[in-house]
Order: sequence, then structure tokens, then C-alpha cells
Amino acid sequence: MKYFFRSLAVVVILLTLLSNSSVNKSNLAAGELNGSWMNRDGGQEQVVVFIDGYTTHTIFSKAGKKFIETRGGTYTSTAGKLNISYEFDTKDKEQTGQTKSYDYAIKDGELTISTGSGKTNFVRLDEGAAPLSGLWAISGRMQDGKIEQIHRTGTRKTIKILSGSRFQWAAIDPGTKLFAGTGGGSYEFKNGKYTEHIEFFSRDSSRVGASLSFDGKLENGDWHHSGLSSKGDKIYEIWSRKKE
Repeated sequence: MKYFFRSLAVVVILLTLLSNSSVNKSNLAAGELNGSWMNRDGGQEQVVVFIDGYTTHTIFSKAGKKFIETRGGTYTSTAGKLNISYEFDTKDKEQTGQTKSYDYAIKDGELTISTGSGKTNFVRLDEGAAPLSGLWAISGRMQDGKIEQIHRTGTRKTIKILSGSRFQWAAIDPGTKLFAGTGGGSYEFKNGKYTEHIEFFSRDSSRVGASLSFDGKLENGDWHHSGLSSKGDKIYEIWSRKKE
């Protein structure tokens, strides 16, 4: 009987090791994608960002001040396989709510993603390691000198995703497949100053090339920033981390 229990213990240990190995591989796969990646082809750029279980992919021309398309949603990954559940897609809104799988590989700092139309190679811009890296949702706004909490109802939302060097905001409604706008580019956060350098803006291409600076701070895990909007209006917003 004692040999039976010894054998059973060995089996349990092996199963535990195999289970942990599977989890570790999944964690490694998710971690290796973290950050932002870029593909440049002529005067056109493609940027993909992976952070906090969320990803965005945007195509634009900074030099031509032209926004082309964007899409994004939650994702999971295991070694070599990327699964994305889309919350918005400006090229094909019917893809909203759908989950697509893609093969990918990372070698020598280059990410290759395979789709039905071919392979695209991206070079790493950053690894997503920065104080503001994450997926954020607006949760408060200053009105008449007071902070008013924003309580989202329904499925409409405004999100902002930041890697170590890239940012993108998007106003979307996954429930109705509505896309209301997006903008993004590179950013800096130093000595209490948060600065966005706009490289694409779906609503107003004339803003491309502009830089917006805000006073910024992290307080109790929330991101407070204040300054002037792209229209010159005074703003004070609070953003909270949103993990998918």
C-alpha cells in the first residue's frame, strides 16, 4: 500500500510541475509581447501596443498627417499564438465582438505577426516598463471647482493605453460597434510633466505634429492630469487603471 501512495505522490508532483510549466509558458508569452512595436513602410507607420491584457493596432502616416485605420481589444497569448477579442475596428466594425487568432514569433527584437494577407514585421520600441504604462479609463473630471466622479453606464467608454513610450486614446462603444474617435503618438512623463506628441488624430489631422503638456501625478494609483485640451479648453481629469 505504501508503494501505491508513493506512486500517487509522484504523479501529483509531475502533474503540478506540468501545470506550472504551462502557466509559466503562458505568462512568458504574454510578457514577451509587452510594450510597443512599429513597422515603417515608406511614409506609413503601423504601431501595435500590448499592455494589461489589451492591445491596439493603428496605421497612419505622420508625415502625411493621415489617419488610416485602428482596431483593438483584449488579448491572450501562448507561445506562438495570439488571440484578440476586438472591441473596435474602423476598417470593419463587424469584427467588433469577434475573436481572431494569429501566429506570431519574436526573434532578435523583432515581432512577426501572420495574418491571412501575409506577414508583418515590427521592431520593438519599448517593453512597457514605465510609471504610466497600462490601460486606463477616465473616472473623474473637475467641474465647477469640484471633482465629479464619472460613473459609466452602458458599454460606451473612453480608454487610454500607454506603453513605455507610446499612447493612444479611443472613444468606443463595443455594444453598439460605435467608434467615436482616436488619437495617439509618443509621450514623455518627467518631473510632474506629462507631454503628448501627436502623430495621428482621427478627428482633426491638423493637430498632427503638435505637442500637449499637462501637469501630471500618480495619486493612490490614479493618474491626475490637468492643462489645456487640443481645443485650448482647461481640463482636469482623473484616469484609473483598468485591467482586462
